[in-house]
Amino acid sequence: MKVTVVGAGNVGATCADVLAYREIANEVVLVDIKEGFAEGKALDIWQKAPINLYDTRTVGVTNDYSRTADSDVVVITSGLPRKPGMTRDDLISTNAGIVKSVTENIVKYSPNAIIIVVSNPLDVMTYAAHMTSKFPRNRVMGMAGILDTARYRAFLAEELNVSPKDIQAVLMGGHGDTMVPLPRYTTVGGIPVTELIAEDKLNAIIERTKSGGGELVKLMGTSAWYAPGSAAAQMVEAIVRDQRRVFPVCVKLEGEYGIDGVYLGVPVILGKNGIEKVIELQLNDEEKQLLETSRGHVKEVMDALDKMSASA
Repeated sequence: MKVTVVGAGNVGATCADVLAYREIANEVVLVDIKEGFAEGKALDIWQKAPINLYDTRTVGVTNDYSRTADSDVVVITSGLPRKPGMTRDDLISTNAGIVKSVTENIVKYSPNAIIIVVSNPLDVMTYAAHMTSKFPRNRVMGMAGILDTARYRAFLAEELNVSPKDIQAVLMGGHGDTMVPLPRYTTVGGIPVTELIAEDKLNAIIERTKSGGGELVKLMGTSAWYAPGSAAAQMVEAIVRDQRRVFPVCVKLEGEYGIDGVYLGVPVILGKNGIEKVIELQLNDEEKQLLETSRGHVKEVMDALDKMSASA
């Protein structure tokens, strides 16, 4: 098994490190445009192998996609990170160009790969990669739901003073302020979360989750990387090991939830073919309305990208 991670910045390097440490692939190739950057990160991760006892080989290359040939899975993390005061949508024009170029190289050298997009704005960059690759929708997806649910579950674990291992949750919609957390589908050791926490505290956690990325940007002056990189690696693991895990993943909807042609986070089964199945939940009226709001926002940004492409 061979996995390529494009972008050797904080998120990409973390993803590669987790993939190596957990021995998810035989070889992990890191690619970056900055001379020597990917090579250095890959070498550092490889030199850790005798300490942490793994044998995944990590290799770094500068802009040489021939070295990525025949990758089973490719993770795209390249693009500018957010700075304080920026929204994810502010990154659209720059990062769309980068994602398009990267995807063209992936298609050229790994025509059977499954693509996982991490670049922001996530939902629209997944759209850009899907349109460029022309792959079937089960092989192009965005990583956001796992990260968002992880933040939500971490905050709940802190509030309830329980292990985060015992918290299960589903979020839907776009990655950002219009995401749709679903308390009805949130459990702690199988117990509905609404039985364990007051409504006002739960709502406060939901709001904190929605702006979870922004909170970290304010604290550090740049985007998060440990949790996003680990979330992408978890998706790779589900695919490579055909685990058929149920995760919220960004995918092009084709009629599910009454939505067509928009890229949104929904629960799916993830296995060796990528998205094996889109799971359609029975949403109540309030949840449907929140999802519709999220759909509208993502569609606006998709339209903005289309206009930029048309005038380019």
